[in-house]
Amino acid sequence: MTTIETHIQYSNSYNMTEEDYMVQEEDWDRDLLLDPAWEKQQRKTFTAWCNSHLRKAGTQIENIEEDFRNGLKLMLLLEVISGERLPKPDKGKMRFHKIANVNKALDFIASKGVKLVSIGAEEIVDGNLKMTLGMIWTIILRFAIQDISVEETSAKEGLLLWCQRKTAPYRNVNVQNFHISWKDGLALCALIHRHRPDLIDYSKLRKDDPIGNLNTAFDVAEKYLDIPKMLDAEDIVNTPKPDEKAIMTYVSCFYHAFAGAEQAETAANRICKVLAVNQENEKLMEEYEKLASELLEWIRRTIPWLENRTPEKNMGAMQKKLEDFRDYRRVHKPPRVQEKCQLEINFNTLQTKLRLSNRPAFMPSEGKMVSDIANAWKGLEQVEKGYEEWLLLEIRRLERLEHLAEKFKQKASLHESWTRGKEELLTQRDYESASLMEIRALVRKHEAFESDLAAHQDRVEQIAAIAQELNELDYHDAASVNSRCQAICDQWDNLGTLTQKRRDALERVEKLLETIDQLYLEFAKRAAPFNNWMDGAVEDLQDMFIVHSIEEIQSLITAHEQFKATLPEADKEKMSILGIQAEIQKIAQTYGIKLSGINPYTNLTHLDISNKWETVKQLVPHRDQTLQEELARQQANERLRRQFAAQANVIGPWIQSKMEEIGRISVDISASLEDQMNHLKQYEQNIISYKSNIDKLEGDHQLIQESLIFDNKHTNYSMEHIRVGWEQLLTTIARTINEVENQILTRDAKGISQEQMNEFRASFNHFDRKRNGMMDPDDFRACLISMGYDLGEVEFARIMTLVDPNNTGVVTFQAFIDFMTRETAETDTAEQVMASFKILASDKSYITIEELRRELPPEQAEYCITRMTKYTGADAISGALDYMSFSSALYGESDL
Repeated sequence: MTTIETHIQYSNSYNMTEEDYMVQEEDWDRDLLLDPAWEKQQRKTFTAWCNSHLRKAGTQIENIEEDFRNGLKLMLLLEVISGERLPKPDKGKMRFHKIANVNKALDFIASKGVKLVSIGAEEIVDGNLKMTLGMIWTIILRFAIQDISVEETSAKEGLLLWCQRKTAPYRNVNVQNFHISWKDGLALCALIHRHRPDLIDYSKLRKDDPIGNLNTAFDVAEKYLDIPKMLDAEDIVNTPKPDEKAIMTYVSCFYHAFAGAEQAETAANRICKVLAVNQENEKLMEEYEKLASELLEWIRRTIPWLENRTPEKNMGAMQKKLEDFRDYRRVHKPPRVQEKCQLEINFNTLQTKLRLSNRPAFMPSEGKMVSDIANAWKGLEQVEKGYEEWLLLEIRRLERLEHLAEKFKQKASLHESWTRGKEELLTQRDYESASLMEIRALVRKHEAFESDLAAHQDRVEQIAAIAQELNELDYHDAASVNSRCQAICDQWDNLGTLTQKRRDALERVEKLLETIDQLYLEFAKRAAPFNNWMDGAVEDLQDMFIVHSIEEIQSLITAHEQFKATLPEADKEKMSILGIQAEIQKIAQTYGIKLSGINPYTNLTHLDISNKWETVKQLVPHRDQTLQEELARQQANERLRRQFAAQANVIGPWIQSKMEEIGRISVDISASLEDQMNHLKQYEQNIISYKSNIDKLEGDHQLIQESLIFDNKHTNYSMEHIRVGWEQLLTTIARTINEVENQILTRDAKGISQEQMNEFRASFNHFDRKRNGMMDPDDFRACLISMGYDLGEVEFARIMTLVDPNNTGVVTFQAFIDFMTRETAETDTAEQVMASFKILASDKSYITIEELRRELPPEQAEYCITRMTKYTGADAISGALDYMSFSSALYGESDL
């Protein structure tokens, strides 16, 4: 739109010249004063007009020359009426802040194509009334009047023409201007009555009651039309020539109030007509939209559930999640697979019907195309696969966590049992009052303890390593594990410190001691590591294990056999240690030494060694039994793997062969389409009857998952592969049957013979080089050339828009058939139907109800009568119907 510049020049008062749409009417001397009557009318009208917009922002003005002085409400008014944001106003209260705000408003007005002359921000800030009124009139003219357009006239002339047209039928109304033509109030009442006859009884108005007429119009407009009262009836009547700008401002409000209602009424009539004609097809479209929405909504609700990767704290909760996932696979998903297949079939059938009836192709609403549903389904299956993998990994993790947690508790308990009382022992000061032999015994006992302490270092490190792994695997009770581990480490550090302190003390006293019982010392030194070895053996024999294959359990059995091979040597060591104790007893008996019965160097006795040795011997056969049971379980798992693989290796190739056979049937030209349909439906029944094999395989797969079997080297087919292949097989047979049904529908609708269909299929198969039921554009061009088409680039591009409207880059057989039948067969057109109606109407431009009932069957006659519009031509008679527009509407065309 060409920018319209509006020039405002002020002398005593103000006047505005609009170069493109308004003629300057008068020039005022800047040194003169405004006419008091006009000033009063403009002040009231412009104030009310401003408040009608400012109230949308929750504010208003009281005094027009005072309230705009700081520029804030002026900027707010421009933002409300323009719908645009102005620069941020200055918040200060100084004069230069106000001038800056007013200048921002004046700059915005100028940016809209209005040229301001003689209006400065200083005069607005100073409260100059005539300049303020002039500026408001500029805003009204630009934003409320400039865009009014009636029959190639705009602004003031357009508004005046609109008033003249609307009030022309009314008596005593002759609108020629925007001042004296409105003094008696009848023009305003006529405008209201023309658009809302229910609000005013025009017949009761009198020309000699101008004040009553004006007040009636003002009150009705304010109450029912949301147009505020901007004028006083007495001011208008008592003024020889009312202010033109005030009248134009008020009348423009009526134009904007009524213009939208007329446009809405016209649009509603047009929509009703279109909806009536396309009711049947829209029902089919609505069914598609409903089914697509429900399927997409199910996918939308299911994906967040599958994306939820919140881990559980125990194995039971994760097993419950796995069971819920199996229910989803077996119960909830299969019906949705059928819905997806049915949705594609319905879509193809609807498009075929629309093409056969020369209707525009159906375009589903955004996000509901077949490709959108396919993408959503693909996303669902990707998330589904990830969810199953996550479940299995999480179960493995929890299994590992439970094993580590139990191992941590066992080792921690053993260590805590060993360290119990050690700190009290290390802090004793018994050496201060001990004899020489007792001191030497204390020294040797401490050496033995240090040896024992070093032997336990490895266990402490193992405990810390297990705790760290539990933290890395996000164990739910990691806090208690960390607390217990920290306590063990702190105690271990303290034991090291106390051990060093006691050793220092004993070494100081040891110089004073001379004798020591070497046999006790030898016993202590040999018994301690042997005891530690037995502790380790007991710990290993009681250790839990997790294996997933026969090879792993065989490795454990081999290690156990190697351990048993060391027992004879250990038995010799035990006998040697017990021999030391026997030697002590022999020396005591020989020399008459009275023994206290306590070895001063160790708390271990020969009975401790004997009892612990018996414990080791008892645990060995128990370990044998546990390993053999696990071997049996792994052998059973191997049988499950082989059983699943045997079925999967049969079902997988069977599905692939059926897919290939369906492809061969779909391109077979030796049989008729009906034979192909029967053959395909027989295949469909065979496929459905094969479902029991899939269910049996699902049962074996469930046993495998319940046994926590995570791999199978005997087959390349997983249950996921079989499921996807089965779903693709079901979808392929259903889609192929639908394609053949559509070919039969096309053949019958277009009158194509079986030989022609075979010829089309043979041509298509010849150029379908990939044998996937689709041709790329180059193959399609070669096919058309072989059939005698003379193709240029433009013509071929036109044909491609017909056969590949979605620009997929391939041409399906159905699109190829539609194009060939469109080229070789004729279809009824709107002109042909119109010519047929003209024959029934005896060459008249209309047809009567009697002629329709006489010439057409009752059902078709009533269909036409209820949908044809009334004929309004010059030769119309009572009951005449418009068959021309009806014929055009049938084919989605505009009236001819």
